[in-house]
Amino acid sequence: MAEQEFRHMVRITRKDVDGNKTIASALTEIQGIGKAFAVAICKVLDLDQESQIGYIDDESVKQIEALLENPQEFGIPEWFLNRRNDYETGETKHLIEADLDMVIRDDLNRMKKIRSYKGRRHEVGLPVRGQRTKSTFRHGSSVGVSRSKP
Repeated sequence: MAEQEFRHMVRITRKDVDGNKTIASALTEIQGIGKAFAVAICKVLDLDQESQIGYIDDESVKQIEALLENPQEFGIPEWFLNRRNDYETGETKHLIEADLDMVIRDDLNRMKKIRSYKGRRHEVGLPVRGQRTKSTFRHGSSVGVSRSKP
């Protein structure tokens, strides 16, 4: 990377990230990008994941944004993406930020509407994936013995 002035905030795909963090760590601030995906981005684009993102040039930021738009064109495998075989379109893509929030909310609303088991568990606020509920997931004041104040 060419020596450039330091930026305290770097804007990547509608999200401001802290310029003092390393590239891999700063990319994880974007919702929908985990540590493994951030490291994969750095390896594909030949970026040093331990350097500060505040020194990154605009060309590299544009490359990161292009990769996030369509990661399969850059050689990211399909199993790395967070939206495989989309319910409505059937295509595989990687969603971030507001798009990811919207799709998750739509999925939950669809499950609630068709009254599936998972949808009903989400409605009531109980665990969805088969955890035991005898001693955990207890809410409200009726649990246990209340002590009177002296």
